[in-house]
Amino acid sequence: MAPPIVRSLREQIREFIVDGIVSGRWKPGERIVERGIATELEVSQTPVREALRELEVMRLIESAPNKGVRVRRLTAADLEEIYPVRAGLEQIAAELAAPRLRQDLSALEAEVALLQKADAEGDAGAQVRHTVAFHRELVRASGNSVLLHTWESLGIEVWTALSIRWLGTRQRLYAEEHQAVVEAFRRDDPRVGELVKEHVLGCAPQGG
Repeated sequence: MAPPIVRSLREQIREFIVDGIVSGRWKPGERIVERGIATELEVSQTPVREALRELEVMRLIESAPNKGVRVRRLTAADLEEIYPVRAGLEQIAAELAAPRLRQDLSALEAEVALLQKADAEGDAGAQVRHTVAFHRELVRASGNSVLLHTWESLGIEVWTALSIRWLGTRQRLYAEEHQAVVEAFRRDDPRVGELVKEHVLGCAPQGG
């Protein structure tokens, strides 16, 4: 079994802020006070500032001189923009990963099993986590660290959660769709890259 992932303080703070944005604690246009978060979490302002900087790069928040940091007013179009970029990255990753995954699909199959449980229980949080984990394992299998870093920098988990919770984007059978990707690798489908691209694009939000 893989060792548990130890998240840095900055990452934990970033998750705290993201959860607040997704849950509606901080609404679009509302100010996020750095000092307030540091006080609430009993940490210094430095890691809070670092977390906010990352979220600004991810376009979830925005800052302006003398106005502080605020939650961006995101539209369906903002959420949709990430999917073509992600689909292109994952197409390349799938093509690079195919020889390796053909021999060992255990990491992907483990996430599909967890998705089956999440589907059965209607656990949206688990569906997001294991969908993202599946795709992360796929990209990791490419063996290309630049590709993985670029994919990670998109903040896939955040955008997936926002798409589902804000726009109601929701696949009915997560496990079934991801099992189809596993089978494409298993049979050494020459179109596996294109199939993965189509799969990602099919996840895009359909908001107006």
